[in-house]
Order: sequence, then structure tokens, then C-alpha cells
Amino acid sequence: MDSGAGSYRRFLAGDNEGLREIVCAYRAGLILYLNSFVQNIHTAEELAEDTFFELMKKRPDFSGKSTFRTWLYAIGYHVTAKYLRKHAKLRIVPLESQEHLADAQSLERICIRTEQKRMVHQALHRLKPEYRQVLYLSYFEGFRNAELALVMHKSDRQIRDLLYHAKKALKNELERSGFEYEE
Repeated sequence: MDSGAGSYRRFLAGDNEGLREIVCAYRAGLILYLNSFVQNIHTAEELAEDTFFELMKKRPDFSGKSTFRTWLYAIGYHVTAKYLRKHAKLRIVPLESQEHLADAQSLERICIRTEQKRMVHQALHRLKPEYRQVLYLSYFEGFRNAELALVMHKSDRQIRDLLYHAKKALKNELERSGFEYEE
């Protein structure tokens, strides 16, 4: 499958299969990204649907200045920001209900890794939303700094500084909660 831009152009030309390809290719990642803001997987699924609906209904121009995924995630971010402004109170879903681990090495290692992941996720959710967003996109979605700059409407320099401060804040949060680093 292409990067999404070709599918979107086909959709704009009247081929609905192009939109289906976009949804299939980007739905899961977009849901996880949006979940980092709303901390409710069901709400994130609805927001992803709203993002795809916006593509279908409004048919915004894709200029090609970024990758298609970067552009799509930026639309998702704006849909979510609008939702968050409208719904000031957020419901928090316990992280334990979101973890899906598969490591058959040993029960002890599984327990340690589960606890470490839980601590990292909890520490991430205690960070400022901007820090959470930049860390999530960089480490979980693999966005490069240039793509982060486009999604977050910042310069490359601002992204580098933001990543530096976000990592430092995450490290401080982890140390406060007694996180022990593996060697």
C-alpha cells in the first residue's frame, strides 16, 4: 500500500476504496495516539472516526508538505483538541486495563516488566500534555523531528527543546516514583 497520499487522491477523484485503504492503514495508530490525550480507548475510537469523517465530508487539501500520516495525525489532534475544549472533565481508564503483554520467559520477569511499563505510563500521564504528545509521537509512533514540528505547529528547534525537556521531566517523574533503570 502507498503512503496514503495516493489513496487520498483516488478518494478525492471518486474512488471510495481509497478512503477504506486509509482507514485500514492508519486507524489503529491514530486511535492509540488520540488515546494519549483522552485516556479512554472508546473515546479515542470515536475521535478517530470523527477524523476520518472529517476527511470524507470536508475533503481538506493535502499539500504534500509533510507525509500523509503526519497530516492525518494533525487533523486528529485538532479534532481531539476541539473535543477536549468541549468536555473539560476527563474520565481516567486505569492503565492496568490497557496492558497486553506476551513474554513467556518467566513470571518474575513478566511482573517486573509489567510494573515498569505501568510506572512509565503513569509517569507519562502526569506530564504536561505537550510533553506527553511529543514523547508519544516520537517513541511510540516513530515520528521524526520534522514531522513532529508539522503536527505540533512548532519549529525544529522548538521540537528539539521540547523533546529534551519532556525526557527530563519523564526521568524526574520516574525517579520520584522509585523507578529503577535496567542496566
